[in-house]
Amino acid sequence: MQVPLLDLKGQYPTIKEDILTVAKEIFESQYFILGPHVQKLEEAIAEYCQCPYAVGVSSGTDALLISLMAAQIGPGDEVITTPYTFFATAGVIARVGATPVFVDIKEDTYNIDPVLIEARITERTRAIMPVHLYGQCADMDPIMDIARKRSLVVIEDAAQAIGAEYKKKRAGSMGDFGCFSFFPSKNLGAFGDGGIVTTRSKEYYDLLKTLRVHGSSPKYFHKMIGGNFRLDALQAAIVFVKLKYLDTWTEKRQANAKQYRKLFREQGLDRTMGLPREVENLHIYNQFTILAPDQRDELKAYLADSGIGTEIYYPVPMHLQECFRPLGYKKGDFPVAEDAARRTLALPIYPEIPDEQQAYVVEKIKAFYT
Repeated sequence: MQVPLLDLKGQYPTIKEDILTVAKEIFESQYFILGPHVQKLEEAIAEYCQCPYAVGVSSGTDALLISLMAAQIGPGDEVITTPYTFFATAGVIARVGATPVFVDIKEDTYNIDPVLIEARITERTRAIMPVHLYGQCADMDPIMDIARKRSLVVIEDAAQAIGAEYKKKRAGSMGDFGCFSFFPSKNLGAFGDGGIVTTRSKEYYDLLKTLRVHGSSPKYFHKMIGGNFRLDALQAAIVFVKLKYLDTWTEKRQANAKQYRKLFREQGLDRTMGLPREVENLHIYNQFTILAPDQRDELKAYLADSGIGTEIYYPVPMHLQECFRPLGYKKGDFPVAEDAARRTLALPIYPEIPDEQQAYVVEKIKAFYT
């Protein structure tokens, strides 16, 4: 049996006619960059994420980058974030000339531990960048309390969490900026790169729109330096088509997570394998990530030989990446993140995965450990 980590071919037939219709409309209009399709998506995403404003951009990475630029964060500044995340989170901080300052994660959600944040704040700290990892929101109330007390900007890295909720509040609606990715493998993916920034601030909204076109307002007049962060009309239109299916796909992912838990329990693995924990939030399961008791890499290889696709998100925490060596961190500085990097493994959980494939995955995990 072949079980891919993600199978977008199973999704495409359900949206094919809508996609082809809107693609034809764009091809005939010859309006490819920004424009009415981008604006329509921005309005829909803003409403979906419970925010007044949204600005479409070229990728999830650029969503983070342009948010830092809008907050005027640069050389000499520090941004507190997690060491257990995709590289873009820390990479964009370094790209604007600021310094990423890492804080260890919580064992239950793999998200940044708010209890540890205040000890890392200095006179140079300008922002906190929590990541809503795997589709579950970080513990935002204490983070926002710290930010308000210290007058810090909060940039939510919600690339994996569109539709996730924290105490009934949607990801991307709590901080100053919410940054989303439409990379094809995301729960709401385009047919290429794309992203969006949500904000509750009209001032930031206007600034983001200017920064995404090289800081030009009006056209060819520049009071600031921005970048080419424009979203393609085709990608916006495709995401808009998919958005109406998103909640249904999320429900299927949640049902698949429930099914995995049942299968692990039936195989007697629920006490030895670390299964994803839902705290008090709405988890959208961008990933279903288990914590292997040992031999994670060997398990991954065994599953690959059995035709099962898995992935390690993420094998090297940010503080141990070679490019961040000048920051002076060392092995052992963030033990929870380092343990997660050694033991986590993501299993297939896309909406269309058949029950028999999920059963096969768990059976093979059971076979490996017995």
